[in-house]
Amino acid sequence: MRVILIPGLNPGPYTGAGNNTYLIPGREPTLIDASTGSPEYLEALSDALSGSRLTQVVVTHGHSDHASGAAQLAARWPAARFFKMPWPERDSQYAVKWTMVASDDRITAGDSTLRIIATPGHAPDHVCLYEENSGTLFCGDLVIQGQTVVIPASVGGSLTNYLESLTLIRNLVPNCVLPAHGPEITDLPRLVDEYVAHRLEREVQIVSQLNQGPMSRDMLVARIYSSLSGDLRSAASDSVLAHLIKLRDEGCVLEQGGRWVLIAPGH
Repeated sequence: MRVILIPGLNPGPYTGAGNNTYLIPGREPTLIDASTGSPEYLEALSDALSGSRLTQVVVTHGHSDHASGAAQLAARWPAARFFKMPWPERDSQYAVKWTMVASDDRITAGDSTLRIIATPGHAPDHVCLYEENSGTLFCGDLVIQGQTVVIPASVGGSLTNYLESLTLIRNLVPNCVLPAHGPEITDLPRLVDEYVAHRLEREVQIVSQLNQGPMSRDMLVARIYSSLSGDLRSAASDSVLAHLIKLRDEGCVLEQGGRWVLIAPGH
């Protein structure tokens, strides 16, 4: 299938060089993700459309760097339809009419069809989009080459769901994996295995610290991410919380008076 990369032009500490959005040209010109809607981005998208009208936008999840440009896109292309998985706490923040999708729904895109694959974890509404004929997977923020993915547990993230989503996509064995940040992923199984190993290593670190006695989340962050500062420290705190919630749900830890206690020392 033909795919045109359109950079989101929104660099930052969480987005790196900025988002990747993807235009699928054809009978139904379709945009994957909305970025943040800067005037420069809208012009780049218009140039890529080459006179065609944008008919639809499919958003992989409701984080602002993927969805906040929807209103600007709707103003520029009023007939465009906007698709995403429901996330009630977020959906109303974006001033467009959403058409809600569910896992295994299919959407005509360009001259092809995309299958919706629910992959929650990074966000509760996160989806990947799969074009089965070519084996092309638009993976959103599920995996990123060269860096890990934050699991924002304080705003709907779930490490348990995320690990399940990684396994689901690994077993899919796509031919081409196009992420929302960074370069094309050329070896998905290896990257997923690295991600899982990283998460297990982080879990071992947390359990090792709690073996020394009850600790608050801030204490754990200070010990495990001692060299981290600034904006990324809050992301680290959310990731630690995601691990703690997973361990709690597995019966390994509990929270008492703002501190986390290890109740399964042999974990």
